[in-house]
Amino acid sequence: MSTLHESMTRDGLVRPLDGRLLGGVCAGLGRRFGIDPWPARLLFVLVLMVLPGSQLLIYPILWILMPSETRPPYPYGYPGQTAFMPAPGYQAPAANAPQPPDPPSPSAA
Repeated sequence: MSTLHESMTRDGLVRPLDGRLLGGVCAGLGRRFGIDPWPARLLFVLVLMVLPGSQLLIYPILWILMPSETRPPYPYGYPGQTAFMPAPGYQAPAANAPQPPDPPSPSAA
């Protein structure tokens, strides 16, 4: 059985790390439904004005329930890595594979 956070993440309902104003709730809702954050914020405020006082309840609840977006732990390599490491799944060519020809040498004039 999956948790509420897992199901929200799977459905794309997360608070993004970029573009947050307060908690990222409206930016996350906007991203989920395919609209920019500012129109999503405006729509959120307009809808909540219909139900007076609901802003004080709904936004914090969504802030708690919506998981925050995560980034890979080491986007630029791992600690202690000193050289380029090939991507996972990369296989180097076999030692007996044909080699490309040497480039032609510049002609002496």
